[in-house]
Formats: sequence, structure tokens, C-alpha cells
Amino acid sequence: MNIDPAVVNVFAPTGTLRASINLGNPILANRDPQSGEPFGVSVDLARAFAQQLGVPLELVVFDTAAKSVEAVSDERADFGFFAVDPKRGETIAFTAPYVLIEGFYLVRDESPVHTNADVDQPHNRVVVGKGSAYDLFLTRELKAAQIVRAPASPAVVPTFLAEGLDVAAGVKQQLEADAAKAGGLRLLGERFMVIRQAMGVAKHRGPQAATVLCAFVESMKASGFVEAALKRHGIEGASVAPAA
Repeated sequence: MNIDPAVVNVFAPTGTLRASINLGNPILANRDPQSGEPFGVSVDLARAFAQQLGVPLELVVFDTAAKSVEAVSDERADFGFFAVDPKRGETIAFTAPYVLIEGFYLVRDESPVHTNADVDQPHNRVVVGKGSAYDLFLTRELKAAQIVRAPASPAVVPTFLAEGLDVAAGVKQQLEADAAKAGGLRLLGERFMVIRQAMGVAKHRGPQAATVLCAFVESMKASGFVEAALKRHGIEGASVAPAA
């Protein structure tokens, strides 16, 4: 990619490209237990984008998606990695997705909830990660069930168990891992949403910046970079999004 120096300045006005990284979605980013350094698919993409712009990279790390979005909107970071959502789209210009992830429901083995249609009932309390993509989605979609918000996505199942809630909602892989540890839990048989993970830049950075970021994502998908990153980090159950 040949990138206009003016666009480089739009992305990195401080001279360093600041990437907002959300550790609340372990499919895309984690922290190394020894070094404490973030790693994952989104970190790999951030480094590749900084390399293409020819500027140094700073990782600005958050524990929730909501904080990550706010950092880009508030100019504390220059771009980030988010699930596409209309609410977030008020301030963020999204690329097409680079990865697709499934959102599922989790219940106890003895629960009377067996299908997605059983969830939206007045007596059900559904726990979600506050400000997550599935929180935003279910806030719009659920009409009868009560939504309970855990402080972050990794806290969904612990909150579900500690508070005796009825349904946990989240990323399939995270729920499966938590269920395996706790025992006595099961996922429902079908997803309730597809989470479209994309890159994004604040809209006030201008349309040219958004266009460059979109082109970058398409090139990373087409080149096999995203697929290789998923394999390198041992990510299963997530797929490379199709070309835009």
C-alpha cells in the first residue's frame, strides 16, 4: 500500500500510532502471563498496520470493549479493533469485518431453557459483559428477559454462577472454556448472533483515513495474514470474514 504522508499524519498525529486493544475478547487479544505483553490476532494486525504506515506502535490496552471504543472516540488512541454495532458506529468508522465469531447462550444442565426462543421470557435473567457487542445487540433484541451486566466479558460465567442467574451470553469459545472448568453447564444448540470483528477509526479523522483502513483489512484477508494469525495463536471456532 502506498499511503499519502498526509494520511499517515491523520492516523499518527503524535508521531506514534496508538492502537486500542481490548483484552476482554480472548479470541483476539491476551496478555502473556510471563512478560505481561499483549499478544493475539489484533496485536499482529496493529503491528502490520504500523509497519505499513512507517511509524512506531504503542498498544493502549483495556479490559473491556466499551473502554476500547471510548479511547478511540476520545482521541486517547488512533484506531482499534471492535465488533461492528450501530451504536458504536455513531462515532466509529468501521472497516468490513476481518473475523467472524459466534455469540451463544449458556445455561445449567437442569435448566428448562433449551432453545434460543426460550431465553426471552420475563422470569429469565441474562448476564452479559457490560458494553460488549452482545450486550448492545441483546439490549435491542430482548423484549421480556432482564439483562444483568457483568463488569467485563471474562466475568460473565463467574457472575452467572455466583448470582444464580438463568442464562449467560457471550463468545462461544469463552463460554465453552468456562463451562469445561465449572461443569454442569451446557451451551444451547444454535448461535444468537454473528459477531463481526472489524478495525475502526474515529469518524472525525475523515473519510480518507477510513478508506485506507478498509483497504488494509481487505489486503490482510486476501494475503492470508488473518488466517495465518488465527492458526498461529491456536484460535478455533473463529473464521476469516469474506472479502468486502
